[in-house]
Amino acid sequence: MHQYGVREVEKLLQLPRSTIRALIEAGFVSPARGPRKAWRFSFQDLIVLRTAQALAAAKVPPKRITRSVKELRRHLPQSMPLSGLSICAVADRVVVKEGHSRWQAESGQYLLAFEGDPADGSLSVIESKGAEPAPSAADWFDRGVALESKDAEAALQAYEHAIAADPTLLDAHLNLGSLLHEAGRFAKAERVYRDAMAACGNDAVLLYNLGVLLDDMDRKPEALQAYEAALRGNAALADCHYNLALLCQELKKPKDAIRHMAQYRRLTGRH
Repeated sequence: MHQYGVREVEKLLQLPRSTIRALIEAGFVSPARGPRKAWRFSFQDLIVLRTAQALAAAKVPPKRITRSVKELRRHLPQSMPLSGLSICAVADRVVVKEGHSRWQAESGQYLLAFEGDPADGSLSVIESKGAEPAPSAADWFDRGVALESKDAEAALQAYEHAIAADPTLLDAHLNLGSLLHEAGRFAKAERVYRDAMAACGNDAVLLYNLGVLLDDMDRKPEALQAYEAALRGNAALADCHYNLALLCQELKKPKDAIRHMAQYRRLTGRH
C-alpha cells in the first residue's frame, strides 16, 4: 500500500504543515512512522485529514467532526477504488459514493468532493467553492520526475498523463522511454520514441535514445541509422559518437569507427 510523506500531503491536499500537525494532535489521524520517525500517511489518512480540515473550516462542531471522521475511516477502502470515490453532504449526512454504490457517514452541512487517479494513487481535492484546475502537463511531468527514484511505475503513469495533456512535451516522452528501456520493456519504449518523433519531430536526443534502444535490441543497422540521424541534428553529441564508433567496429566498418572515436575524444578532451 502506497504511503505519503508530509511534503506529499502538503502538496496534494494544499494544507500547511501546522494544520496537519494540529489535526494529528487532535487525534483525527495516527500516521505511521517511517525512517527517522518521519510521518507516513495512508490513503485513508489523506481523506480523513482533508475532511476534518474542511468541516472545521465550515464551523462544524468538533464532536460532530470526530464522529464523522471515525465513521468515514471505518468504511474507507485501503486504496483508491478503480471506480473513483466522492464524498458530499446531503442534508445532515455525509454520503460516500464508490462506483455505483453509496454509503453514509455522519457529518455536517459541507459539500466536499475528492477526485483521484487510481493508476498512481494520487489525490486532488475539489471543494464546493469551485473546482481547482486539472493538473497540467507540466504538473504531471514534475510529479513523474519526483517519483522516479521511489516509485518507477507511478512515474511512468505520471509521464503518460503529461503526454496525454500535451503530446508535444518532448521531455516527458524522453523520460518515459528511458524508464521503459531500463525496465526491459523494449517494445513499448520504441513505441514511445516513435510517437514522440511524430509529435515532436526528429530531435537529436530522441534519435540518440532510440539508437541506444535499437542497439540493445540487437537491431544494429537500424541503430546505426538512428545514431547517424541524431548526429545530423547535433554533431556535438559525444556519447553518440562513442556508441557509433563501437557499433561501426561491430559492423566491420573500421574507418567509420576510427572517425567517430576521434570525434568523441575531441569533444570530451580525452586522448
